[in-house]
Amino acid sequence: MNILDQILEVKQKELQARNLSIVEIKAFGHVRSLKKALEGSKISVIAEIKMKSPSEGDIFPNADPVQIARDYESAGASAISVLTDEQFFGGSLEILESVRSAVSIPVLRKDFIIGVHQIMDAACAKADAYLLIAEALQNSQMAELFTFGNTLGLEAIVEFHDSDNIQRIAELNPSIIGVNCRDLNTMLTDITHFKKMILALPPGSIKVAESGIYSSDDLNYVADLGYDAALVGTSLMKTGAPGKALEQLLRGLA
Repeated sequence: MNILDQILEVKQKELQARNLSIVEIKAFGHVRSLKKALEGSKISVIAEIKMKSPSEGDIFPNADPVQIARDYESAGASAISVLTDEQFFGGSLEILESVRSAVSIPVLRKDFIIGVHQIMDAACAKADAYLLIAEALQNSQMAELFTFGNTLGLEAIVEFHDSDNIQRIAELNPSIIGVNCRDLNTMLTDITHFKKMILALPPGSIKVAESGIYSSDDLNYVADLGYDAALVGTSLMKTGAPGKALEQLLRGLA
């Protein structure tokens, strides 16, 4: 059982412990488009807030997420990702909502979403977008969750790690596709994975490189490959001054 399987087992228990019902969610106002935020001539950065992770342990356990979000926006982030899983990543929906209120750029709920209620929760917390992980979902689940989010006006990043899932995602035809270079069995990253995947991705999608980006050279590498954006978190948070680290990262762009 790899770490994804362990996390999904916990997510199933979390959903089973809730009193679940489908409720009508009215639009909370203008949703900030993640897709539009990531479009442009230069590569965009989705800067991530996470306190810990299974691969790194504690990263920045006493961080002030609101201040980090403001610093990210000032440094030039195009969007912010908030890990909302509590057990494995030290996050929460309350953190996401406070971050969303503090910035003017789109905010992504990054979590291990396996049910529509998690998307409802994202909408109630005023997230602009949410993550779907192909390795965590069957085709019918992925399609249901993607469609449900659309009905709430939210955008989805549909992410994959293994190339076997490219065709599944292409059939879904999302506007934003994430390529994660972390091996779910070893938890190691390999940024050469981005090169192997880029030519197989649908040409009309926004392409996001995820994990394994630690330097301006790495960011320039994925930009030269044709990625529109990169999601960067661990390398920024580990510095203890994520906003300044993002400034330095973007300053080194070619």
